[in-house]
Formats: sequence, structure tokens, C-alpha cells
Amino acid sequence: MPNPLDKVLELQIQRTMNALEANNMEAHYVERAEQVKDFVAQMIPEGATVANGGSATLAATGVLDLLSSGKYNFLDRRTVTGEALDKMFHDSFNADWYLASSNAVTEKGELFNVDGNANRVAAITFGPKNVLLIVGCNKIVPDLAAAQARVKAIAAPANTIRLNCKTPCAVTGQCADCHSPARVCCTTTIHQFQRVKGRIKVLLVGEPLGF
Repeated sequence: MPNPLDKVLELQIQRTMNALEANNMEAHYVERAEQVKDFVAQMIPEGATVANGGSATLAATGVLDLLSSGKYNFLDRRTVTGEALDKMFHDSFNADWYLASSNAVTEKGELFNVDGNANRVAAITFGPKNVLLIVGCNKIVPDLAAAQARVKAIAAPANTIRLNCKTPCAVTGQCADCHSPARVCCTTTIHQFQRVKGRIKVLLVGEPLGF
């Protein structure tokens, strides 16, 4: 007998994909994390200018290695600091492709994202011709209330620990709605519909990825 939990996940993913498509966003699916890199290679033409937002998912799936392979004009944020990094964030708005993950995706086809510097949510919202978000199944939630709860309970504390931020949640693992200079949850965006049909593409992965 097939695992009933697998069937529940399959139905949840299908509901979410249908809702994303209804909201003018392309929805794609791969079963395993190891398939993500090949999907990206097929999606993005060689020579394209590509930028990315900070993402544990892109690193874990090998996508950053692919982008830095020399096949693309990759605006690699890992190679610069200070004013050069700020310039690269602004140059990203003119990229052919912008890759990131999403803090949560609702079963109603909504994208919920929270940023510290806001460069990621800004680029997802406007600028790059194509946006590809790679999202593990652990980030699918029923609605926006659950998305916000997920960020406060999981995504924000985990990311502050990953980035060595000096915030209360990095110590306690719980959101404190702080006023720390290193706060990572400064700007929240909700994408409920994409006016430019297909500009935002969401690749759902049938395995947990990132925070």
C-alpha cells in the first residue's frame, strides 16, 4: 500500500501548483532535490545574466555551483563586499534571471517573503525579466497566517543563526520583534498575483529544503 503521507503531500503540492497558475505564476515540480540543478540548467539559456538572493536552498541543491560554472554571466554576490555588493544588488534589477527561494508558499498560490536588506524581495517584485523561486515542500502552508507564523518560528531564527546575526532569536530560537541592527525581518512582501503572466516561476520540490 502506498504511504498515505506521500499521497497527502502530492495533493497539497497539486493544490498549490494549481493556485499559483491561477495567479499568473508558472508552477513546476521535481520530486527530489538532486533534480533541481538539471531543471535550472534546462530553464536558463547559457550566456544569460543571472543574479540571486541569499538562499540556503540554492547552495544545498548545487544551483550556485551551476551558476558560477562559467556558462552564465553570474552576478555572484559572494565575491564582493561593501559598495561593490550594493552596486551588484542594484545591477540585479537588470538581470535576465533572478533566483531565490521563498519563505513560504500558501496553498492559495501566494508568496510570503521577509527580508532584512530587502534586495531579495525587491527583485522578486520588480526588475529582472524572469524570477525563479526554488521551494522545498516544507515551506508550503495553508494560508498567510500560517506563513507568517512559519517565518517567526522557523525561518527567521534559523537564518539569523546561519548568518551569525546578533539578534535575540539567534540566541533563543524565538522571534522577539526586536529592534536589533542585525534584524532580518524588516520588510514583508506578499505576492498574490503576477500581472506579467509567467514572470515569476516557482519550482516546488518534493523534499524539505532550506528554512
